[in-house]
Amino acid sequence: MRIVHVITRMILGGAQENTLLTVQGLQERGHDVLLVTGPALGPEGELLEESRRSGVRVEIVESLRREIHPVRDLKATIALRRLLRRERPQVVHTHSSKAGIIGRAVAAGLKIPVVIHTIHGLPFHPYQSALLRMFYIGLERRAARWTDRLITVADAMADQASRVGISTPDRYTTVYSGMEVDRFLAAGRCRNIPEEWNSLGIGPEHRLVTTVARLAPLKGHEDLLEMAPRIVRRYPEVRFLFVGSGELQANLEQRVAELGVGDHVIFAGLTPAARIPEVLGASDLVVHPSYREGLARVLPQAILAGVPVITYDLDGAGEIVEEEISGSLVSPGHREEMEAKILSYLARRDSSGKIERVDESVRLRVANRFRSEVMVEEIEKVYDQELKGRK
Repeated sequence: MRIVHVITRMILGGAQENTLLTVQGLQERGHDVLLVTGPALGPEGELLEESRRSGVRVEIVESLRREIHPVRDLKATIALRRLLRRERPQVVHTHSSKAGIIGRAVAAGLKIPVVIHTIHGLPFHPYQSALLRMFYIGLERRAARWTDRLITVADAMADQASRVGISTPDRYTTVYSGMEVDRFLAAGRCRNIPEEWNSLGIGPEHRLVTTVARLAPLKGHEDLLEMAPRIVRRYPEVRFLFVGSGELQANLEQRVAELGVGDHVIFAGLTPAARIPEVLGASDLVVHPSYREGLARVLPQAILAGVPVITYDLDGAGEIVEEEISGSLVSPGHREEMEAKILSYLARRDSSGKIERVDESVRLRVANRFRSEVMVEEIEKVYDQELKGRK
């Protein structure tokens, strides 16, 4: 098949890693694949070089940006129409809201045989104004008319989209976001603290509570910081590791200073995706206090590495975290409940003094659901089914 994937930007993020692995996998299976993206702007890093190194064909549309901008969006529409006319793909597969709206509109106008869109996370959420929320819902409803199949990374995404009338339930297919699971399984068995972490103030005597997320609104870092003083009074050996970068870093660093926990909170900054297995394998506990997700990749990644996770119970979290088996689910915004769970897990020690790990059988069960090869195969099946339906 000739396939074009369209995404707004290839930053370091879950949707982008998912897209890159999909494109690489489809290419390995013999398909002609082109990845179209806007520029990777902002403090979140980029995956473009990794895309090119892996042999993926990449084309950048400079006007394709995340922010709404009528003139630039018109230029992106024109550029994408020209590109798709040249490529003449059988399948156009879009990701992210902006690329999803523009890409699907152009593909439908050109009568591309199959148009697919993956919902990694919905653009509307309870923390927006009612007017903005309805605006985004309206855009998604219209774009769904140009879409043959909607892929979601969790059943919860399909349920939420159906409830607001984006499309009917029969047009959704859940395909869990694939990853290179063997690297996480191996890292979990090693549990090594990298020597270079000594310069960050992290050693084998510390208990590492890790958060992997962009330092951005609604990711919940503020919640974890407010718990930190009480947690470190009980367990002075705890170090909170914030992996990621973003617009809120200066604000968070200021709050750390105000709370007097500077010796216990480490900002690791941008970390290449290739090193995340090592980071998680060295961690004792992963906490994900985000208020808005599809299904955060760090949840299955941590479990694969044997690390219990504590997360707010929203979107797809309940589809991966099993209570008291691989971690705990907490009602969104209930900081006291989350703090109590963290303290409970810190108190659980094995014979070596480490926090108890997730059972191997659980890790392998998660591995079977999240292998990148499984994801690519399931997506390829969707393409085949939709193409056969056109004949």
